[in-house]
Amino acid sequence: MREFVDADAATGYANFVTKLLEKVFDAAAKLPEKEQEAFAALMLEELASEQRWAEAFAKSQDALAGMADEALAEFRAGKTKPFENDSDLAHD
Repeated sequence: MREFVDADAATGYANFVTKLLEKVFDAAAKLPEKEQEAFAALMLEELASEQRWAEAFAKSQDALAGMADEALAEFRAGKTKPFENDSDLAHD
């Protein structure tokens, strides 16, 4: 279960943050300004990357469902064969 802390409005935090996120903010606030900026940029890029991934995955659901249907149809029609050890998989 998440534990939330009521953050002080003067800090600029959202109304509620988790205790762990508050620890991260507190630790980051102790860094020199240049390192704070680098950390913030990294975190913002990570959040943006996660959003892009979520959007791409959401848009691919119809294509993935179509491929799954096709694979099941091929399996039911006997057009597939079982894997034999690692010999059927590409590897280094």
